[in-house]
Amino acid sequence: MKTLPPELQLKIATEPWEIEQIHRLNYRTFVEEIPQHAPNPEGRLVDRFHAENTYVIALQDRTLAGMMALRPQRPFSLDAKLPNLDTYLPAGRRPIEVRLLAVAKEFRKTSLFLGLFEFAVRRCLEQGFDIALISGTTRQLKLYRHLGFIPFGPLVGTAEAPYQPMYLTLEAFGQTLEKSVALREKFTAEPPPVRPLNLLPGPVRTAPEVDAALASPAISHRGPAFLKQLAALRSDLCAATGARDVQIVPGSGSLGTAMVAAQLSLHATTGLVLSNGEFGERLAAEARRAGLRFDWLRLRWGDVFDLEQVAAFVARVPRGGWVWCVHHETSTGVLNPLDALKALAVDHGLHFCADCISSLGAVPVDLRGVHLATATSGKGLGAFPGLALVFHDYVTRPEPDRLPGYLDLGHWAAGDSAAHTHPSNLVAALAAAVRLATPERRRRIAENGAWLRHALRQRGYTVVAPESAACPALVTLAVEPPGQAALLGEELERRGFWLNFRSAHLLSRGWVQASLLGDPPRADLERFLHTLHVIDNRPQTASSAPLRERQAGG
Repeated sequence: MKTLPPELQLKIATEPWEIEQIHRLNYRTFVEEIPQHAPNPEGRLVDRFHAENTYVIALQDRTLAGMMALRPQRPFSLDAKLPNLDTYLPAGRRPIEVRLLAVAKEFRKTSLFLGLFEFAVRRCLEQGFDIALISGTTRQLKLYRHLGFIPFGPLVGTAEAPYQPMYLTLEAFGQTLEKSVALREKFTAEPPPVRPLNLLPGPVRTAPEVDAALASPAISHRGPAFLKQLAALRSDLCAATGARDVQIVPGSGSLGTAMVAAQLSLHATTGLVLSNGEFGERLAAEARRAGLRFDWLRLRWGDVFDLEQVAAFVARVPRGGWVWCVHHETSTGVLNPLDALKALAVDHGLHFCADCISSLGAVPVDLRGVHLATATSGKGLGAFPGLALVFHDYVTRPEPDRLPGYLDLGHWAAGDSAAHTHPSNLVAALAAAVRLATPERRRRIAENGAWLRHALRQRGYTVVAPESAACPALVTLAVEPPGQAALLGEELERRGFWLNFRSAHLLSRGWVQASLLGDPPRADLERFLHTLHVIDNRPQTASSAPLRERQAGG
């Protein structure tokens, strides 16, 4: 097979002269060569679904060399030929129909077909389709099978022009890449820019309703409209969590942590910090900055708390003291047992404080009886960063002689969370996100997280969090050797996937994170998993090491 001429251009047809040549090639292929349609004196064939087709074409200068049509609208042409079409297909897929594959005769002994196919696959993946349907001419069944297409159902068409219904799944295409050097090299070459898929733990993927709220005109933080909106948002947050009250403060989640430490510093009590990752250790650092006296149960990153060991440490804290921990330890993906830890603290007469910055909105969070808790707008709730949330189960009072105003929770409470300038756009966006933070959203995140972790482990990747304590909203992968983690993250970024790998605590351990805090669709996660598999199965050179750590027997 000859290689594709370098001057050949692959694109989506947009110009009138391109469309006219599509009709001409359609006629030559499906009237003159394959007797599927009756001849006509015009020598052109306009497809009945032309208005709904997206045409992938190959041009040599201004000459059409090949084409195929993509059509996502139902009913497909195959629906008319197979009335029970869906019974032949794998369940839970997002299909697209591929039609009118035609290559001009002078290009049929080149790799043009692979070029068209590769371009079309990229287009389908970008738009979230994960299964392609075709009516393949029986003359090319061997080629279609080679690409991974699976025949189904009876032949359709006519005796003179028979076609075999076939489908190609995302997974089958991945297997084809592993077997076909030519197609693998073509698909793993530098890809064109695509719409990025945000799998960061912050800023997260946002819903259109949240984007629209952010774009609304700014209003005065002193005006009645804003104060009413802010009050309603605080009420909604308390209703969702069972908390008594919450203050919404312009700033990051780290500001909320500093405010909790400042509140604890008002009382001459000792406490206990629990940590098993980066963010638990940040709680201890903030407690030191605030001059707090505390014990510290510090586990290795990724370890799970033994409640008997925690109970022994809790028992050493005098009554009236406090316990402070992270709910979702974002560095590792471990979800700590919030309710069990809260119960231990309450049983010993201690105030329980929790960092729920990466859990609220993504997993169920019950803040009833929690002394102080923090969250933020830009993570599990799915809004934009810039607002710190501090929940409290007691009536606060200002402490102007002991605390800076911005860190004084009572100062904010006295001003109904509007003690200083507030960004109304961020408040509006958060209000929209809270309305979308439904049990159904959390269910999707849980199901997709479990699916992604299972798929990654099946393919031999090391997930840091043990399954028994894994947060559904984030997956941390350990990459071997550690120096390859940044290379993997950068390669995925070039291919349109934003992952977390640049944080110092991840770089030092060779970890890469994919976050579901923004509730990405399953089809996008399948596309990510497929791309990761493609990258990791490229032919290795002497200078390139494996990008994953194989489990025993993997």
